[in-house]
Amino acid sequence: MQQRLHIRKGDTVEVLSGKERGKRGKVLNVETKKERAVVEKLNFKKRHYRPGNPAAPQGGIMEREGPLTLSVLMLVCPKCQKRTRPRFQKLESGTRIRVCRKCEEHID
Repeated sequence: MQQRLHIRKGDTVEVLSGKERGKRGKVLNVETKKERAVVEKLNFKKRHYRPGNPAAPQGGIMEREGPLTLSVLMLVCPKCQKRTRPRFQKLESGTRIRVCRKCEEHID
């Protein structure tokens, strides 16, 4: 059974705990099975490459975003700019949409 996720690719999120606490960013990728998300310009990791590697032919140290657990991320409403736990609402057509609990606006 697929779990219902409150965060999707392209959403703006805020980090609740850890070294990046209080920072906001855009979600680049969500790994549903591992319950993790990669957020733009947050949680940088360093990777050392030897010369001749296809990722870095000259070698050196590369930085890129690492994944964060979904439990430390909270969705930011695009309308009111407040962080919120979205409510799921079913439309007459049968599609499910996310709704902000603070301003009652549709997020999707």
